[in-house]
Order: sequence, then structure tokens, then C-alpha cells
Amino acid sequence: MLGYFGPAGTFTHQALLTITHEEARPFASVVGALAAVRSGEVKGAVVPIENSVEGGVSATLDELINGEPLMIRREILVPVSFGLYVRPGTRLQDVRQVLTHGHAAAQCRVFLEGLDATVTEAGSTAGAAEEVSRADSRYDAAVCARIAGRLYGLEELAYQIEDNIGAVTRFVEVTKPEAVPMRTGADKTTLVVFMHEDHSGALLEILEQFKVRGVNLTRIESRPTKKVLGSYNFSIDAEGHLHDKRIAETIQGLARICPQVYFLGSYPRADGRAPKLDPRFSDDSFTAARDWVEEIDAD
Repeated sequence: MLGYFGPAGTFTHQALLTITHEEARPFASVVGALAAVRSGEVKGAVVPIENSVEGGVSATLDELINGEPLMIRREILVPVSFGLYVRPGTRLQDVRQVLTHGHAAAQCRVFLEGLDATVTEAGSTAGAAEEVSRADSRYDAAVCARIAGRLYGLEELAYQIEDNIGAVTRFVEVTKPEAVPMRTGADKTTLVVFMHEDHSGALLEILEQFKVRGVNLTRIESRPTKKVLGSYNFSIDAEGHLHDKRIAETIQGLARICPQVYFLGSYPRADGRAPKLDPRFSDDSFTAARDWVEEIDAD
């Protein structure tokens, strides 16, 4: 059984339904979903990791390395559109109290500012819809996904109310460590790396490991280590697969210069986009260079 950051009707639930329609268990938090993977309560969990508007999901980025090792098996991209949902019979001019998740409120700021209403944050957009569906709720409307509005029998007063049409949230399926999926030629590798110490050029030293091997990054974010103020690690997505020589050698280089490197998985890109690879950084190029060195030694 898979778990997911619930409740039912969230965008995470929608992402889950793209990979399975089998019974799945919702969890009230990302931490709870990933803890269930670690304990063996579920075989894997779907959680959000990145939004094209709001950036990385800090709860996921932090919890992936907080405890026993975990591994990303796949990514899922879900277009994000929000609507304003109310109990049947409620008019737009009657809306005075709106309930939604903080990320949804941030993405629908312009629309919400146009309402004469107070916005309150909920644990999830689906939870907001469930609360508003109750006849005795003090909230008049929920900002949520269409799947949640329909699930809880609400009426749609407005749709695509987000500030940035075309926003996408990226989700990942996380399991305990197991064999890395076969490379497809259109893959990502996710790592978390730590600096030895904060000094001039410390981040450059990390980035050089990718640059000199022709590895492009699709995401890099700093996260506090929670030890002392100013101490950070870096969560990184790179184009390529562990079985690509350029990626394997990059990870080896990072292991030499960093006190800790977390390998969180190599997996197919959801968009199927293959990297534009300079021939100098192909597997053949790395193999030819190694063979040349071995010939020198043989002489």
C-alpha cells in the first residue's frame, strides 16, 4: 500500500491517482507520510517537493534526510489550478471568511485581495473544503482544487483564480532504499550535500564538481542544518543518472570534498526531456580518457 500527504482531494492525492488507483492511506503531514515509509507501515509515499511558483517544499526537503535513508523512485508533475468553492446557495457577495492552505493563499493573492473577506490558513486545501462543507462551519468558502470541491459537494463560484496560470507542482514517490531504476536517457539525480565549513568559495567548490563534468542542475536550494545560525546544506537536482559516468564521477568528487553527501535517487524525468549533452561529457568520452591513462601505465 502507498501513503500520501492527505487528506483525499489534495493535489497530492491527484498525483497519486496518476500512478495507481489501488487503496492508499492519507497522512496528515509530510513528516507522518515519510515516517510511515521508514517504519514499513506503507511501501512508499507520494509527497510534494517543489512548486513552480512557491519553490521547494521545506517539510519534504528536510524530512528526506532526517532519519533512516529514503529514496526517490519517480517524480510526478501536476498542473495546479485553484477555485473558490462554497456551500450550495452561497453567493460571492456573501463570502466573508475564506479557508485554505498557505501556499494556495499565496498563489491566489490577487483574487483574494479583491474579496471583502478574511483568509485563514488550513492544514490542506482539501481539509479546507471538508470544513466548509459542514453546515455549521464559520467559513463561507474554501480555495482548493476542483477534485476537493466536488468530493465535498461544494459549488464552484470561480475557477483558475491563481495569479500565475500554468503553475505546476512536482511530487515524488519515496520508498526505502532499493535498486536504482534503470536509466532512460532522460533522468534526474537528487542529492543533498553539506559543506565542511562556511568560507569564501565553499559553494563554488561544490558547483565545480558538476561544472567540470558537464552536469546541468535543474534545482539547487539551501536549507538550514538546524545546528547553528548560518549553517546550510544544499538540496540539488541534476540532469543524469547514477549509471552515467559523468554523474558517478561527480558524486565521487563531492564525497571527497564534502563531509556528508546524501544520494536520494536517480529516476526518470516526468517530462521525458533528455539533456543536451556535450560530446566531451558522454560515457564514451569518460571511457576513452580512462583507457588512455591505462595505456600510459601499461607502457
